[in-house]
Amino acid sequence: MQVILKKDVQNLGEAGDIISVKDGYARNFLLPQNVAEEATKGALENREKNIARIKAKQEKLNAEAEEKAQKLIASGTLELSAKAGESGKLFGTITTKKLSEELVAKTGVEVDRKSISLNAPINKIGEFKMLIKLTSKVKCEVPVSVTASEVVKEVLEEETAEETTEQ
Repeated sequence: MQVILKKDVQNLGEAGDIISVKDGYARNFLLPQNVAEEATKGALENREKNIARIKAKQEKLNAEAEEKAQKLIASGTLELSAKAGESGKLFGTITTKKLSEELVAKTGVEVDRKSISLNAPINKIGEFKMLIKLTSKVKCEVPVSVTASEVVKEVLEEETAEETTEQ
């Protein structure tokens, strides 16, 4: 099925592109989400008229995203602290939601948690990099430093030691 994208879709195309997708993908995802419209004769004519408006809107979004990216990069390393064990492993993981909240608190820049990607889960103390995809063309990388706010002794080791002394 031929569709015209109304919005940028990752790994598919940008707004205004005419693409071929499977019928089920178009009917069940793209059309209900209002991300695309069927490429009928009328829609193609309308696209030709609106192509300049779509491109101008996209350029404006990219310019705004570029400003956000500069602010995020200029803010430097995002420093977080979390409760950890003696081995440096965190109790739980630091989620993209938490990273998004910390970015807003530090820089004042709204970042959707879905636009943050990590190479590996943040579940230990150390240095990490997060990639933020603001638009399909604008991406930035922000370093994250995780430190221990409180070091908790490993409970498992203590229980094992107590059991051996009791016997």
